[in-house]
Amino acid sequence: MIKKFIRRVLRLDARSGHSLIPVSKHGVRREALSHGARKTCEVLQQAGHSAYVVGGAVRDLLLGVPPKDYDVATSALPEEVHKLFRRSRLIGRRFKLVHCMFGSETIEVSTFRAGDSSDTDEHGRVLRDNVYGSREEDAARRDFTVNAMYYDPHDESILDFHNGLRDLKKKTVRIIGDPGARFREDPVRMLRAARFAAKLEFKIDPATRAPIAEMAKLIENVPAARLFDEMLKLLLSGHAASCVRELREAGLHHGLLPMLDVILEQPMGERFVMLALGETDERVRAGKPVSPAFLFASLLWHEVLTAWTKEQQNARPVAALHLAMDAVLDKQTDKLAIPRRFTAMMKEIWLLQPRFEQRSGKRPFALLENERFRAGYDFLALRSASGECPQELTDWWERFQHASPDTREDMLKPAAPDERRPRRRRRPGRKPGGSSGSGDNGGAPPAAPAD
Repeated sequence: MIKKFIRRVLRLDARSGHSLIPVSKHGVRREALSHGARKTCEVLQQAGHSAYVVGGAVRDLLLGVPPKDYDVATSALPEEVHKLFRRSRLIGRRFKLVHCMFGSETIEVSTFRAGDSSDTDEHGRVLRDNVYGSREEDAARRDFTVNAMYYDPHDESILDFHNGLRDLKKKTVRIIGDPGARFREDPVRMLRAARFAAKLEFKIDPATRAPIAEMAKLIENVPAARLFDEMLKLLLSGHAASCVRELREAGLHHGLLPMLDVILEQPMGERFVMLALGETDERVRAGKPVSPAFLFASLLWHEVLTAWTKEQQNARPVAALHLAMDAVLDKQTDKLAIPRRFTAMMKEIWLLQPRFEQRSGKRPFALLENERFRAGYDFLALRSASGECPQELTDWWERFQHASPDTREDMLKPAAPDERRPRRRRRPGRKPGGSSGSGDNGGAPPAAPAD
């Protein structure tokens, strides 16, 4: 009876246990943590506060994967944390966090939060989640069981409130609490479930998966900027191709993003995008830089192609391409707020594609000098690999960019009729030789006749 009362007071699910797992059972030693994570917990604990490494870092350590970053949860208030660390800064408005800097490493420290969901919209999405709470409440408000474990560097133990270690061993993504209610509170959790399942090569728990397809439309209520951030995490996870497949299996692709509707319903579009995602995954896993603009340009390219074909019925090709790009990006901003610095580069990559077909005169040389040439060429190579354009075109540009000046001249093709500059109409009083009067006047108006 006493245990039931305590659980009710602490708002814990009656099915969730409070397990204290010693290092002899889980095997993660404090030396496996980064210096910043250990130091943050040590300073907070010495000041009399509770402090734990939490979230994905604990999960990854248990899986034997080096965490990319570390989060610390504590009983200390943000202002108290800030005072304890000389190199730290307060961030956030409604719910303050503290960033503690240790060289190039940044540890994000948050105060235990309560799962207060009293302030919601008409769909049940939580609008206010900034109430401080206990350690147990903080665990209950986290999304998935595998992300709700607390590691204490002092005694190397793990606090597991929701059987996260069990689900980790079973390779299961399971939401904490009632799936329908938790997805209504934050629809982004549906995307996160798909991302974690793909990234960790886990399966989504059947009870967690069951309401997703029906509740997918709730993602339309998520602010566009937040949705963009979540999609960027998904696409740059190193498992983007698997994530897209998981989105399809979970029923999250229709209506979520126009790009996903296109690539999952058009064979050539799907092949093109899967090639782009596959190359992105390889670069992420190899630790190489990845351009989000290039990736989003790939995802939206076939939608641009479709719009471009329609626009050419009433406009010249280049003008039609501009109209198509604007139409696709305007449509996209309703659901995904792609920053302008990315859309500008996306447009440049798209605009270069027709120019690769111009292989005569001075145009190839001018294209080589373009600052986006390499990105545009890589995009062309993807198009060739997917069967969208001839491989011969990509091969020609591969040779041309590395050839000697003399070889380049020999490679140039005769100008097509539509590539030749049209003759200007001769104005009245203009002589056939091209000058407009006496001598070379740089195109100035004809001189007035003498009296």
